Amino acid sequence: MTALLLAHFALAACAPALVRWLGRRAFAVLALPPAATACWGFAAWADVSRGHESVTVWRWLPAYGVDLALRLDALGELMVLLAGGVGALVLLYCVWYFEDGAPRLGRFGGALLAFAGAMLGLVLADDLILLYIFWELTTVFSYLLIGHGSAVKQNRRSALQALTVTALGGLTMLVGFVVLGTVTGTYRISALVAHPPPASGTVATALVLILCGALSKSAIWPFSLWLPNAMAAPTPVSAYLHAAAMVKGGVYLIARLAPGYAHIEPWRPLLLVLGTATMLLGGWRALRLHDLKLVLAYGTVSQLGFLTVLAGAGTYGTGLAAGAMILAHSLFKAPLFLVTGVVDHASGTRDLRALSGLGRRLPVLAAIGAVAGLSMAAVPPLLGFAAKEAAFQSLLDGDAADRWALAGCVVGSALTTGYTLRHLWGAFARKPGVPDTAPRAVAPGFLLPPAILAAACLFLGPAVAATEDLLATYAAAFPKPAHPYHLALWHGVGTALALSAAAWAAGTALFVLRGPVEALGRALAWRSADLVFGRCLLALERLALQCTGFVQRGSLSAYLATVLAVVFAGQIAVLAVDEPWSGVPAPRLWDTPAQAAVAVLTCVVALLCLGVRRRMKAVVLVGLSGYGAGLLFVVQGAPDLALTQFCV
Repeated sequence: MTALLLAHFALAACAPALVRWLGRRAFAVLALPPAATACWGFAAWADVSRGHESVTVWRWLPAYGVDLALRLDALGELMVLLAGGVGALVLLYCVWYFEDGAPRLGRFGGALLAFAGAMLGLVLADDLILLYIFWELTTVFSYLLIGHGSAVKQNRRSALQALTVTALGGLTMLVGFVVLGTVTGTYRISALVAHPPPASGTVATALVLILCGALSKSAIWPFSLWLPNAMAAPTPVSAYLHAAAMVKGGVYLIARLAPGYAHIEPWRPLLLVLGTATMLLGGWRALRLHDLKLVLAYGTVSQLGFLTVLAGAGTYGTGLAAGAMILAHSLFKAPLFLVTGVVDHASGTRDLRALSGLGRRLPVLAAIGAVAGLSMAAVPPLLGFAAKEAAFQSLLDGDAADRWALAGCVVGSALTTGYTLRHLWGAFARKPGVPDTAPRAVAPGFLLPPAILAAACLFLGPAVAATEDLLATYAAAFPKPAHPYHLALWHGVGTALALSAAAWAAGTALFVLRGPVEALGRALAWRSADLVFGRCLLALERLALQCTGFVQRGSLSAYLATVLAVVFAGQIAVLAVDEPWSGVPAPRLWDTPAQAAVAVLTCVVALLCLGVRRRMKAVVLVGLSGYGAGLLFVVQGAPDLALTQFCV
């Protein structure tokens, strides 16, 4: 584990030199550490599926109970395979995506590989503080990657917005980590989940703070505004960070803590409500957009809401379904982004209104996109269908809250079918009145990464049972029912299949009626979160200017008065809420009345000094305050100190 982490960061530091030497072919070399990570993950599959864990610990801050602890278990194994496997394919895709001589290509390659290393550290960390460090590293590297084309103002703005939202969420999460670690006496994640503290107001507060960080990372409403704007990044960034890696960080943290904390309020209500709302809002927005990448972006927001519901529900069935859906989502969303990048490269546009007949010109690309898209729409026999069947059945087997969430997820699945068909139609179909697009030639290697991922969707659908040993090992952390659900492509005709069929039918209707649906979407359009965020930042800047203008007056007396007011306010507040003298002898105010008189006079003179405007008066008053301090030494019986004070 440690060697793989170090290899990512070491090779990332060499990326600029490699790009200068090899050009864009250097990305094939940069893909080696993630590929090695995926191979290591596959080699550990059997042991981890049997419940064996690999743990590495270094003492870091023993006085505070903080260790550099890494642990590979079933959930970590799943995320390692996705971070490594998808990361390697995305880096390989960059070989054909970029041109030799592209500006700042070495920095981009280094940041992307370093991000892969940070993501690997995040999913392996078994200490809350170490997890937070890797968490913030992913935030910083994503900022650099989103803002890669820094010459464009929108790219800079999108990068700053993503940094602001996710960093604020991360800081809030850190406070929750500290509170939870203080309450339990440990920061080891495995210990926190195995032995959770009893429910209390403090624990609930810590969980809400932690969930704020997780929800902001995974773009769950009301933090979902940054993800669509992050599509300003190059397509490889969108395929990796925003489909398979970074946005899964919040879902991963929820899934990691759910076995120990899903029973504590307000965990389930918060995640079920916000997850369902995000699925519906993101899916509805995707139905009226024309940029292929933005359709996928809002679709990703919608799917992340679905994953949040499953990861946060806190049952054996939803835990199993969450693992299957995390795997399926990465395997169909990453190739869809990569296919969109190929379409953009070949045709020069991502506007579905300007594309026509591309499926006939690029049939292999269209086939890859169709397989990945139909998996997203949960069409059998693809992996997405098996995962969504597991999700529906697990929510059906739950309580009333789970069934309400299921109703929202079925509607969200109909929206998913609708925007999936819209994306495939927009990218590849022939449209009346639109001239056929004449694409440039596409290199076979350009199609290899998305083809591998789409093939995995096709293969793992019928073979989904092969993943159950691993996913069930994670789900076993929840109470196991008498008749647990088993992953399979076909469970016969039942309620879950009927709900899937209803979602397909409703989604197809939304696509067929896309004109009226777009018109309705425009008529019901609400104020965008991006606009609200911009106005909030503007109001914050104005408030900062007013505060600065009020405090920074250029007056030393005003500065001293402010400092003294803050100091005394803090002291008075502490005395108001606590009794530091409890159990100790009462403090003496003075030994002789002369001390009190001299002290009062000294304080009065010092305060008068703050308000005078003439320098001579200020000098005299400062001198008097110094003599007052000397008199205190005399009264206290220290004439030598008083003489020194008078001389100074």
